[in-house]
Amino acid sequence: MRSVGVEEELLLVDGRTGEPRAVAGAVLRRAAAAPEVGSELPGGGDRPADGPGGTLEGELHQQQVETDTPPQTDLSQLADQLRTWRRRADRAAAGEGARVAALATSPLPVTPVTTPTERYLRMAQHFGLTQAEQLTCGCHVHVSVESPEEGVAVLDRIRVWLPVLTALSANSPYWQGEDSGYASFRSQAWGRWPTAGPIEVQGSVERYRALVRDLVATGVALDEGMVYFDARLSARYPTLEVRVADVCLRVDDAVLIAALARGLVDTAAREWRERVPAPPVPSTLVRLAGWRAARGGMDDVLLHPADLRPRPAREVVTALVRHVRPALERSGDAALVHTLLADLLGRGTGARRQREILGRSGRLADVVRDAVEVTAS
Repeated sequence: MRSVGVEEELLLVDGRTGEPRAVAGAVLRRAAAAPEVGSELPGGGDRPADGPGGTLEGELHQQQVETDTPPQTDLSQLADQLRTWRRRADRAAAGEGARVAALATSPLPVTPVTTPTERYLRMAQHFGLTQAEQLTCGCHVHVSVESPEEGVAVLDRIRVWLPVLTALSANSPYWQGEDSGYASFRSQAWGRWPTAGPIEVQGSVERYRALVRDLVATGVALDEGMVYFDARLSARYPTLEVRVADVCLRVDDAVLIAALARGLVDTAAREWRERVPAPPVPSTLVRLAGWRAARGGMDDVLLHPADLRPRPAREVVTALVRHVRPALERSGDAALVHTLLADLLGRGTGARRQREILGRSGRLADVVRDAVEVTAS
């Protein structure tokens, strides 16, 4: 069974006022002095001694931190890992008078503070306002692949489905104290990076690697880590990284995104082995599908991958689940996905919850306080 790991970026906020706090450095030092998170988990997961995951790290700005889980095959263990890392991050933040919130953008106005590493300072100088304003929090899912050849074949076949994951994870309606009009404004802000978004069907590892080399050679992307495709091959591990999701308010939603991402990867790999061609959809249309998903989330229409025409969001999500169902059954995830998806569709996305809370109280600080409680629960 393919392993899956999840990276979550979390906001550091004042638990009372909801304002972002630039205390990541102190939070990370406090976390480093705490007991290892593995001792809090039954069996400690299935992370190899020298493998990825199981860390709390800094990010582009001082008002955020990033957690990542060791690779898991069992989604219940993945959920345990996500909850444990959220709790550990929140404990460390509390020691510095802050809390963590699984919000993909700050509802309240904020002036981001760049983390003073050499790389991030170079990015600040190179990209100006695009970097300065980029306080966004995503959920990145790593799924194992058997080879780079399989990985590129998968990238070619999942690209048309990725906007559906954006819609399901939408959790960023507010930007600088205003309603953005989007369910996922994080994806719109992220799209300002010059390498972000969908790419054309590649067809081979050689073509994919040449594309990455050419992007870096232009000098626009400072290094391979700044190749911000919607999905990409990991430069360090034998995984494919799906990068389109907002950080999810609830762990259950993050597990759902991970399960569907694994299902998409497994389905695409089987199609490749059976010589099913990749959908020849231009990246321009895939980009429009991503915009549509960001605009309305699950509360409007999405573009159906079959013909790139608008359909009710639930109809397109049903098509996604039908597409990956054989893979979900092989991995034993079908029942869990059915339960998690029914729950999400019943209560709505994080974006809907944020707007409902503001509608009741009229205070964006209440939106952040609610997110703090949900994140830590």
